[in-house]
Amino acid sequence: MAARKLLIVAIPLSLFAVTAAQAASYPIVGQWGVTASMEKGPVDCSRLRVISFNGNQRTDSGGGVPAFRNQSVQPNGSSNFRIVDEFSTGQIRGGQTKYTLKIVEPDRVEINQQPGGLLKLRKCK
Repeated sequence: MAARKLLIVAIPLSLFAVTAAQAASYPIVGQWGVTASMEKGPVDCSRLRVISFNGNQRTDSGGGVPAFRNQSVQPNGSSNFRIVDEFSTGQIRGGQTKYTLKIVEPDRVEINQQPGGLLKLRKCK
């Protein structure tokens, strides 16, 4: 009887551990503006498309999908990452997007969307 109770408790806990391990936090945080500007330091994002990274959530002020939830982050060196996000819209449930994120400088990153192309981002002031 004690073995059954242990099994009943152990199975849900192990499933929780697997689920929690799948979601990951992004390698960057905060608000980032889409711009080709090469100026040093953070930029004024008041007139830019803004992509925000917060834990395992990402929002996009100008893309076709406003919110994403991170599924995985795989480092590919010290400043390159392969990322898989999940999204839902009124017409799509459980969609996925895959891209690479490259940290060029502390205030400059590049996202290469597959498909979608390259986005150059600067940290917002």
